[in-house]
Amino acid sequence: MRLTNMTDYALRLLIFLAQQPDRLCTIAEISGHYGISEAHMMKITHQLGLAGWIETVRGKGGGMRLAHAPQDIRLGEIIRSMEPDFSVVECLASINHCVLTGSCRLTGAIEGALHSFMQHLDGHTLADVLPLAMSKRTQVVRMSGPLPVRRA
Repeated sequence: MRLTNMTDYALRLLIFLAQQPDRLCTIAEISGHYGISEAHMMKITHQLGLAGWIETVRGKGGGMRLAHAPQDIRLGEIIRSMEPDFSVVECLASINHCVLTGSCRLTGAIEGALHSFMQHLDGHTLADVLPLAMSKRTQVVRMSGPLPVRRA
């Protein structure tokens, strides 16, 4: 299983915002910090705003901030709101042409693994993945490359 870049970037954006609780942050600032295009960041910001994870303020002096305290934002919920598809194998998709459907028990094993994965993420909040030095509110963690995801 692999999370999309959109989800990876959304998590980075939320981590950045959590580290800047006393001010609004801009798309340009976050894009520049992580080396992600502003166009991508704009799409992600829009999606996070629609899902209720962030609040946006338009106009001069505008920007974005978290809509909830980091300890109230569950990682599993973020990922569910960002990921378009959890069909790890064809038989979990709405359109399924697998000839083994109905006689294969792999589906149950894969569904169980996916459930365990999401349940584990539900046990963690945004606050849990912030740097330990949160007492220095201006410190921002740089993450290079996508978040590590193990393949099954």
